Amino acid sequence: MEQRGEPARWVEEDPTTGTFRVRRSVMTDGAVWRLERERIFARRWLFAGHESEVPSPGDYVRRTVGTRPIFLVRGADGVVRAFYNACPHRGATICRQDAGQARSLQCFYHSWTFSPEGALIALPDEEGYGPNFDRGAMGLVAPPRHESYRGFHFVCYDPASEPLAAFLGNARDYLDLVVDQSVAGVRVVPGSQRYVINANWKLLVENDLDSYHAVPLHKTYFSYVAGLGGGTAMHGRGMGLARNLGGGHGAFDAPAPYGRPVARWDPLFGDEARAEIAALRAGLVARHGEVKAFRMADTIRNLVTYPSLLVNDGVAVTVRLLEPLGPDATEVTAWALAPAEEPEPRLARRLDSFLTFYGPGGFATPDDVEALESCQAGFAAGIEWSDMSRGMHRTPVHTDEAHIRGFWRQWAADVGGGPEPDQSEASGPVDWSTVMADWQAGFARAAAAAERA
Repeated sequence: MEQRGEPARWVEEDPTTGTFRVRRSVMTDGAVWRLERERIFARRWLFAGHESEVPSPGDYVRRTVGTRPIFLVRGADGVVRAFYNACPHRGATICRQDAGQARSLQCFYHSWTFSPEGALIALPDEEGYGPNFDRGAMGLVAPPRHESYRGFHFVCYDPASEPLAAFLGNARDYLDLVVDQSVAGVRVVPGSQRYVINANWKLLVENDLDSYHAVPLHKTYFSYVAGLGGGTAMHGRGMGLARNLGGGHGAFDAPAPYGRPVARWDPLFGDEARAEIAALRAGLVARHGEVKAFRMADTIRNLVTYPSLLVNDGVAVTVRLLEPLGPDATEVTAWALAPAEEPEPRLARRLDSFLTFYGPGGFATPDDVEALESCQAGFAAGIEWSDMSRGMHRTPVHTDEAHIRGFWRQWAADVGGGPEPDQSEASGPVDWSTVMADWQAGFARAAAAAERA
């Protein structure tokens, strides 16, 4: 492997031949994983949680973010703060449950007690520390940077990092599309899914952006939907967009090949839901206009915010946080996102869609886990390169890999310590009015074909 600090040839591309490849050792080498911890997860903004997880003063959630234990807690002043989950006294964890509610936070080891705002408010035998003891300097310790965007909270362990909004860049548009689906905003539905994939974390990033695996790998789901009279034949090549958003962020947009709880009716939802869903769509149009409403209701999209937040807005909305455990294991925590005011029958329909596709026992997630673990096992064969060249010779569609190449260029620049990567494949502005017209015509052709069949 290359020496530390030298330009690492883990990623190679040749625009003249239209080839782009990644060395498979970056998925298996412990030294590469240690560099990732130092140069990516210690320096980039990492998703920590959503504001709706801590709705009331004293509410907290804990998790591991970038290999470090942290928790989010809402103070009596209503402010959500992030702290390291480690007592400043001797290091024991403060929050010992994944979520809870507490008027104060007490370390179980020596009973040092803190307010939700982080101040040390009590400790046994304070007099024993002498007259120079500074209680104010012994409060909970916060990560160097903590900011939020539209309710999504991020932390960064590099005090010199750029502001969160600048870091997110063009990815903000995709978060806006999720949040703006509801007048009252969105919330995390209580409960989560947590599982470990015996594969490198970057494989799941690739998988989330790679949409051309959907038809062959998830064919059981599409057959299931078709068997119930739902879905369309709109997921093929040519009707979507692959978008390299810059900074390692990427997304794809495609016409929805199935119903969407936000506002796209499908026979799967039953005739009784048709009028309600039509009213939801009319509300989107009234608030945002026809074009943005079309994007929200009639298209699907997957977003990766570099390096480890995945937001999938398909049959429902799921948020996934990737926590690498090493070069060959990744912990995934997934939540369902829903409109804050969504009534119970509508929420039940959304969660049914969510679990059917995204759930750990659903149609898609087990397929993806098996595929990624199969790749990780296949790396033992010693074949040197994986290919990421699809679409280099044309304007990329959603089944191409321009957005995946954007991730890999940023990864190589970070881990190799080099300059910011070339952005020649970065996506420019999109004329969504033209896209809407093209895709609506595609929907019409698919419906006509189905009628003839």
